[in-house]
Amino acid sequence: MKLAIVTHAEHPELRGTLPEFFPEFMRHDPIVEAFWPSLYDVYPDFQLWAVDREFRRSVGYGCTLPVQWNGEPDPRGIDWAMSGGTSGKPTTLCAIVVGVVPDYRGTGVSAAIVDRMRSVAAGHGLDALIAPVRPMWKDRYPLTPIERYIDWRLPDGLAYDPWIRTHERLAGELLAPAPRSMTISGSRAEWEEWTELTFPEDGDYVVPGALVPVRFTGGTGVYVEPNVWMVHSV
Repeated sequence: MKLAIVTHAEHPELRGTLPEFFPEFMRHDPIVEAFWPSLYDVYPDFQLWAVDREFRRSVGYGCTLPVQWNGEPDPRGIDWAMSGGTSGKPTTLCAIVVGVVPDYRGTGVSAAIVDRMRSVAAGHGLDALIAPVRPMWKDRYPLTPIERYIDWRLPDGLAYDPWIRTHERLAGELLAPAPRSMTISGSRAEWEEWTELTFPEDGDYVVPGALVPVRFTGGTGVYVEPNVWMVHSV
């Protein structure tokens, strides 16, 4: 594989060439929904595409955002980065998301994207790369609190979760959970449309792709996604 990591400013035509990698309900966080359309237009130098030059196809992407960070991991994670994090002069680069097409996962593409994010941060004079990481396997254990999940370790001492483990292998340091990284609220009908499931009564429901249960109260479903703050030096 001849991999190249390019910016959106260099190759804007790559936008729209990759499928959606995340569950439909994740598109309905109001803060992200309001901010996302401007991400590629306002910050094109900070959005990355992974391209397999041999087959001339885009195989992954990474989105980042320059933020003002005081060194304290905000519990709101992504929602903070796309609201309060953008007020003031940027000091730090915040990774928002990394996605890789299924047949290229496990080939080092995601690590190469994170590595390039660090280079972008350094190139813009920012002091670090931070990331509210979405643990890859947390949806398999939706009833386990994020605080316990991030303590799970393999015999070699690295994280059980493969995405956290990738960051650790790149010298990323785990800071703290971001227990309210995204908050998504919708009516019963909206959640049934987003998930193709039925929610007959109020209560907690395990939903495919969700890291914790969705809680219905009075016919409204609320999902509060936990992520994990990590930091990389640049």
